[in-house]
Amino acid sequence: MKNNIFQQETVSQIMERINKLNPNSKANWGKMNVGQMLTHCNVTYEMVYTDKHKKPNAFLKFILKKLVKNKVVSDKPYPKNGKTAPQFIIKNEKNFDIEKQRLIDYIEKTKNLGESHFEGKESHSFGVLSSYEWNNMFYKHLDHHLNQFGV
Repeated sequence: MKNNIFQQETVSQIMERINKLNPNSKANWGKMNVGQMLTHCNVTYEMVYTDKHKKPNAFLKFILKKLVKNKVVSDKPYPKNGKTAPQFIIKNEKNFDIEKQRLIDYIEKTKNLGESHFEGKESHSFGVLSSYEWNNMFYKHLDHHLNQFGV
Protein backbone atom coordinates (compact mmCIF):
# COMPACT_ATOMS: atom_id res chain seq x y z
CA MET A 1 0.00 0.00 0.00
CA LYS A 2 1.61 3.23 -1.13
CA ASN A 3 -0.33 5.45 1.25
CA ASN A 4 1.19 5.79 4.69
CA ILE A 5 -1.07 7.13 7.45
CA PHE A 6 2.06 7.91 9.47
CA GLN A 7 3.28 10.44 6.86
CA GLN A 8 2.06 14.02 6.48
CA GLU A 9 1.40 13.74 2.73
CA THR A 10 -1.12 10.92 3.21
CA VAL A 11 -2.67 12.59 6.26
CA SER A 12 -3.09 15.82 4.29
CA GLN A 13 -4.86 13.94 1.48
CA ILE A 14 -7.18 12.22 3.98
CA MET A 15 -7.91 15.55 5.71
CA GLU A 16 -8.74 17.16 2.37
CA ARG A 17 -11.24 14.40 1.70
CA ILE A 18 -12.76 14.59 5.20
CA ASN A 19 -13.13 18.36 4.81
CA LYS A 20 -15.20 17.84 1.64
CA LEU A 21 -17.85 16.08 3.74
CA ASN A 22 -20.79 18.00 5.16
CA PRO A 23 -23.81 16.99 7.28
CA ASN A 24 -25.81 16.40 4.07
CA SER A 25 -23.24 14.19 2.30
CA LYS A 26 -24.92 11.08 0.91
CA ALA A 27 -23.51 7.56 0.75
CA ASN A 28 -23.05 5.81 -2.59
CA TRP A 29 -23.79 2.50 -0.83
CA GLY A 30 -24.56 1.16 2.64
CA LYS A 31 -26.93 2.13 5.45
CA MET A 32 -24.99 4.74 7.43
CA ASN A 33 -25.43 8.48 7.17
CA VAL A 34 -22.31 10.66 7.22
CA GLY A 35 -22.35 11.26 11.00
CA GLN A 36 -22.68 7.54 11.66
CA MET A 37 -19.85 6.82 9.21
CA LEU A 38 -17.52 9.22 11.03
CA THR A 39 -18.46 7.61 14.35
CA HIS A 40 -17.88 4.17 12.79
CA CYS A 41 -14.39 5.26 11.68
CA ASN A 42 -13.67 6.57 15.17
CA VAL A 43 -14.26 3.09 16.64
CA THR A 44 -10.98 1.86 15.14
CA TYR A 45 -9.12 4.58 17.03
CA GLU A 46 -11.17 4.15 20.21
CA MET A 47 -9.95 0.55 20.29
CA VAL A 48 -6.37 1.82 20.21
CA TYR A 49 -6.60 4.83 22.51
CA THR A 50 -9.45 4.09 24.97
CA ASP A 51 -10.93 1.25 26.99
CA LYS A 52 -14.43 2.00 25.68
CA HIS A 53 -14.75 -1.34 23.85
CA LYS A 54 -14.59 -4.71 25.59
CA LYS A 55 -11.66 -6.85 24.47
CA PRO A 56 -12.55 -10.22 22.96
CA ASN A 57 -11.92 -13.29 25.10
CA ALA A 58 -9.10 -15.68 24.15
CA PHE A 59 -11.36 -17.93 22.04
CA LEU A 60 -12.90 -15.04 20.09
CA LYS A 61 -9.49 -13.43 19.61
CA PHE A 62 -8.21 -16.73 18.17
CA ILE A 63 -11.17 -16.83 15.73
CA LEU A 64 -10.67 -13.18 14.76
CA LYS A 65 -6.96 -13.77 14.12
CA LYS A 66 -7.70 -16.83 11.96
CA LEU A 67 -10.74 -15.59 10.00
CA VAL A 68 -10.75 -11.80 9.99
CA LYS A 69 -7.25 -10.43 10.59
CA ASN A 70 -5.88 -10.89 7.06
CA LYS A 71 -8.91 -9.16 5.51
CA VAL A 72 -8.41 -6.19 7.83
CA VAL A 73 -4.61 -5.76 7.82
CA SER A 74 -3.76 -6.74 4.23
CA ASP A 75 -3.49 -4.07 1.55
CA LYS A 76 -6.47 -5.51 -0.36
CA PRO A 77 -9.39 -3.03 -0.34
CA TYR A 78 -12.65 -3.84 1.42
CA PRO A 79 -15.65 -4.87 -0.69
CA LYS A 80 -18.75 -2.67 -0.64
CA ASN A 81 -21.43 -3.67 1.89
CA GLY A 82 -19.14 -6.05 3.77
CA LYS A 83 -19.92 -7.41 7.21
CA THR A 84 -18.71 -5.47 10.23
CA ALA A 85 -18.16 -6.27 13.90
CA PRO A 86 -21.02 -5.37 16.27
CA GLN A 87 -19.13 -2.54 18.00
CA PHE A 88 -18.74 -0.83 14.60
CA ILE A 89 -22.50 -0.78 13.91
CA ILE A 90 -23.78 2.73 14.61
CA LYS A 91 -27.57 2.95 14.73
CA ASN A 92 -28.34 6.22 16.49
CA GLU A 93 -27.85 9.73 15.11
CA LYS A 94 -24.48 11.36 15.69
CA ASN A 95 -23.28 14.97 15.65
CA PHE A 96 -21.40 15.45 12.39
CA ASP A 97 -19.11 18.25 13.64
CA ILE A 98 -18.14 16.45 16.86
CA GLU A 99 -17.44 13.14 15.11
CA LYS A 100 -15.51 14.84 12.31
CA GLN A 101 -13.27 16.64 14.80
CA ARG A 102 -12.73 13.45 16.83
CA LEU A 103 -11.64 11.62 13.69
CA ILE A 104 -9.28 14.41 12.64
CA ASP A 105 -7.76 14.43 16.14
CA TYR A 106 -7.28 10.64 16.12
CA ILE A 107 -5.63 10.72 12.69
CA GLU A 108 -3.25 13.49 13.81
CA LYS A 109 -2.44 11.66 17.06
CA THR A 110 -1.66 8.48 15.11
CA LYS A 111 0.62 10.32 12.67
CA ASN A 112 2.39 12.13 15.51
CA LEU A 113 3.02 8.90 17.43
CA GLY A 114 4.50 7.48 14.23
CA GLU A 115 5.35 4.12 12.77
CA SER A 116 7.81 3.16 15.51
CA HIS A 117 5.06 3.49 18.15
CA PHE A 118 2.91 0.98 16.27
CA GLU A 119 5.64 -1.51 15.30
CA GLY A 120 4.89 -4.65 17.35
CA LYS A 121 1.97 -2.98 19.16
CA GLU A 122 -0.84 -5.31 20.17
CA SER A 123 -4.20 -4.62 18.60
CA HIS A 124 -7.53 -4.91 20.38
CA SER A 125 -8.65 -7.91 18.33
CA PHE A 126 -5.74 -9.31 16.29
CA GLY A 127 -2.72 -9.55 18.58
CA VAL A 128 0.64 -7.99 17.73
CA LEU A 129 0.76 -6.16 14.40
CA SER A 130 3.57 -4.60 12.39
CA SER A 131 3.42 -0.89 11.58
CA TYR A 132 2.73 -1.95 7.97
CA GLU A 133 -0.38 -3.85 9.13
CA TRP A 134 -1.48 -0.95 11.35
CA ASN A 135 -1.09 1.41 8.40
CA ASN A 136 -3.15 -0.84 6.15
CA MET A 137 -5.86 -1.16 8.76
CA PHE A 138 -6.08 2.58 9.46
CA TYR A 139 -5.70 3.80 5.89
CA LYS A 140 -7.89 1.37 4.00
CA HIS A 141 -10.76 1.71 6.46
CA LEU A 142 -10.73 5.51 6.08
CA ASP A 143 -10.30 5.26 2.30
CA HIS A 144 -13.18 2.77 2.02
CA HIS A 145 -15.64 5.01 3.88
CA LEU A 146 -14.49 8.25 2.26
CA ASN A 147 -15.07 6.53 -1.11
CA GLN A 148 -18.46 5.42 0.20
CA PHE A 149 -19.35 9.10 0.58
CA GLY A 150 -17.83 10.15 -2.73
CA VAL A 151 -14.82 12.05 -1.46
